[in-house]
Amino acid sequence: MFTGIVEELGEVVAIERQSDAARFTIRGPLVTSDAGHGDSIAVNGVCLTVVDLVDGTFTADVMAETLDRSSLGALSPGSSVNLERPVTLSARLGGHLVQGHVDGTGTVLERTPGEHWEVVRIGLPPGLARYVVEKGSITVDGVSLTVMAVGPDSFSVSLIPTTLALTTLGQKGPGDPVNLEVDIVAKYVEKLMGAGA
Repeated sequence: MFTGIVEELGEVVAIERQSDAARFTIRGPLVTSDAGHGDSIAVNGVCLTVVDLVDGTFTADVMAETLDRSSLGALSPGSSVNLERPVTLSARLGGHLVQGHVDGTGTVLERTPGEHWEVVRIGLPPGLARYVVEKGSITVDGVSLTVMAVGPDSFSVSLIPTTLALTTLGQKGPGDPVNLEVDIVAKYVEKLMGAGA
């Protein structure tokens, strides 16, 4: 479980492509400082399992299902990635409950700069719009954000200077894919309401 508060901007060092998977090596000195084999680290909002650690880098296997459902397949060596370690039970929940299970990918549609922030509009894949509400939470590339506006097939968020500087969202332009995870509570409510109907 994560909170969507990015701890470190890491870098993809190497990708070994396989027939039905890929092995990623990612530099992240902070998130690897107390990591061990089998631990979880969120990479652009995708929960990955550490299989190797060497000098501030970690390696993780990514199966075809994850490559198909997320934007990780579009990464290449040198790509920046948002990194977060799992939350501990004694930590503050700074963002919202994030599982690291991507629901789909969206596309950056437009960016509108302001004096002290930037508004980013992101396209929603079919089927996810019903879970996105104004002033609700959504995870974009592993970043916990508050939705400021919702349309039938898109939503907008405001990014403060810290988010722009310390996450990949400051680098994403129109047409770029982003990983989306909707609020898990909304999905459970929908399931329970359907079961009771």
